[in-house]
Amino acid sequence: MNSLRDLNSDALLRFGPYAFHLRQRLILDGDRPLRMGGRALDILQVLVERAGEVVSKDELIAHVWPTSVVEEINLRVHIAALRRALGDGQDGQRYIVNIPQRGYSFIAPVQRELEGTPIAIIQKHQHNLPARLTPVTGRDSVVGSVVRQLPVRRFMTLIGPAGIGKTTVALRVAELLLQHYQDGVWLVDLAAIDDPAQVVDHLTRTLELDVGTTLDALAQRHTLLVLDNCEHLQTRCRTLIEDLLVLAPRLSILATSREPLLAAGETVQRLPALAVPPASALHSVTEVLGYSAVQLFVSRARARQQGFTLREQDLKAVREICRRLDGLPLAIELAAAQIDALAVVGLQAQLDNCFQLLTQGRRTAVPRHQTLKAALDWSYERLSALEQTVLQRLAVFKMAFTLDAAIGVITCAVLLPSTLAEVVEGLALKSLLSLEQGSGVPRYRFLNTTRTYALEKLEHSGDLRAFEMRYARYISQARWTSGSQVTLQLVE
Repeated sequence: MNSLRDLNSDALLRFGPYAFHLRQRLILDGDRPLRMGGRALDILQVLVERAGEVVSKDELIAHVWPTSVVEEINLRVHIAALRRALGDGQDGQRYIVNIPQRGYSFIAPVQRELEGTPIAIIQKHQHNLPARLTPVTGRDSVVGSVVRQLPVRRFMTLIGPAGIGKTTVALRVAELLLQHYQDGVWLVDLAAIDDPAQVVDHLTRTLELDVGTTLDALAQRHTLLVLDNCEHLQTRCRTLIEDLLVLAPRLSILATSREPLLAAGETVQRLPALAVPPASALHSVTEVLGYSAVQLFVSRARARQQGFTLREQDLKAVREICRRLDGLPLAIELAAAQIDALAVVGLQAQLDNCFQLLTQGRRTAVPRHQTLKAALDWSYERLSALEQTVLQRLAVFKMAFTLDAAIGVITCAVLLPSTLAEVVEGLALKSLLSLEQGSGVPRYRFLNTTRTYALEKLEHSGDLRAFEMRYARYISQARWTSGSQVTLQLVE
């Protein structure tokens, strides 16, 4: 969570019927915990600590989003959520009032107690979630959707390509649901193991269950399990999840994977890229800052270079950086980390060497999240040899392509059309290709970053020139064929 002022973390703040336990970030209405998002809690903490004072909107935003660029509407939405959660205005009781042109004020009496949080509460909300060091940008909508659905649907899988932020979103959801699950929230990182036979042992160790304990110990637990990085253990994860959901009716599971696990009862949530502004939005800094990809870039650039400000003359370059990096959060973060060395124009100039550019990793992250290449290596190394070959060869396509075009360019005596169709479909399921299902023939497309990675692999294999020539011949022949544009279906 965000650091606010230097507060006594053992303090207990009481107002009306509520008790705000600062250490646990928990608000109780009697014995009932209130469900409240992390941002709303941050805002409430500032207001309650300064009860009776007027806190300006700018000051609240600076406290709660210290390294992000957000609109005032974000603050108003969270204030409204706070008022609903506290029953503000019901039975004549008021807590938060708006002071026109000045800000907000917490007007109810507040009592501070220095007693520690009761042991029962600490035990009730166990977790092993890592401390979040930076705010989550551009994911409010998807996080809110998962938070609302997960306790009811019980099993959801976040899917998407490397660098899209699956783990980040899962951890943010887990933070917000911590108060909902009486027996805690537990992160189980499956990237640490490769042997399906070790999955259950790894799970029981993570949950700190006694040696030799079976999964029956979870039967009565009201718990959320976050199973991170399931793609390389898909079959074992599928059977494990199906067994757990039957065995433990109060258990919920949030999984992350490049592809759906295809388990019974699974709800799939594909993570979109962050929003990149269109060229038509480059008229003002304010308008461009309304797009989440730019918000993330500016936030991380400010964290790296104190005083960084997005200037009007930088808008085109920043948009191009975010566009060429596909709106991928990891890629944008790593690019912004170079701002002090290269400046905005220098970053744009280096985009053709994106893997050399994006190597200043996050030291606090696990290895596969430290650089963009590491994230793609994690996906690539878990492909079969045939899948790797097809991914490399398809990288000669500079634009979207149909399956017929792929067959025309990269098939050979070993790689038959029927086999290629199956592999291409599998690569799309694994989020290494995007499938465009618009009108007409379905098309496949690479993310720019994934295509660059695959081209580099193709060049190292020694086959780049040969398949570039095959691609050129195919296009040349198609131009002379009646209806070739329908067959090729290459689009910008």
